[in-house]
Amino acid sequence: MQVCVKGWLAWRAMRPGQLVPRSVVSRNVVLRCWMLACCLWAAALPAHSASKTLLLLGDSLSAEYGLPRGTGWASLLAQQLHDDKLDATLVNASISGETTAGGKARLPALLAQHKPAILILELGGNDGLRGLSLPATQANLRDMIAMASRAGARTLLVGMQVPPNYGPDYSKRFTAMYETLGKDKDKDKGVKLVPFLLNGLDDTDRWFQPDRIHPNREAQAVMLRNVWPVLKPMLKSNR
Repeated sequence: MQVCVKGWLAWRAMRPGQLVPRSVVSRNVVLRCWMLACCLWAAALPAHSASKTLLLLGDSLSAEYGLPRGTGWASLLAQQLHDDKLDATLVNASISGETTAGGKARLPALLAQHKPAILILELGGNDGLRGLSLPATQANLRDMIAMASRAGARTLLVGMQVPPNYGPDYSKRFTAMYETLGKDKDKDKGVKLVPFLLNGLDDTDRWFQPDRIHPNREAQAVMLRNVWPVLKPMLKSNR
């Protein structure tokens, strides 16, 4: 800045027709080269330098129901992000008992507040356990995916299944609901699917709490292993 001011004063002091001093020309050339180098350096910065926020919208499976605080799969995910030195922050907005209708009502405010790059959508299980309308549940999930897309976020949809005692037809249609949403042809919405959060937890005596509905502490690492292979590539891509 001091060099620039001196050059400007020297130019102002010159008479018409007087040649510009060589020292002033040299300094101005150096200054312009330095400014150009700064611009090129800034343009070369990687696009992923900004920190990403992950918003987890789920039910009791993600809200550490019946578990010591900090031991659920969501907490393990936050630790995984730290261990892998990924510049991302997890916001866990999960509530025990949450349905797709409840999540849909809460999501606009959460998107406005946290501005996530990725929405992890783990809802629908309570809809299924209550025998709610599958078309309504699917519509709620689709609406939330669309909300996230309009807010500039991609969605990681976490699939669920209902117990076999709900009947083979209902169970099959419930599972197919997530598969349909995960195969959405509108790529701009950026939907990825984890087929089943509880995959690999077939032994209820080993992996579940006494209620036989909620996974125990030991099962949380398995749940994270079901999510992480799908989520990690999303963190390393622009879209």
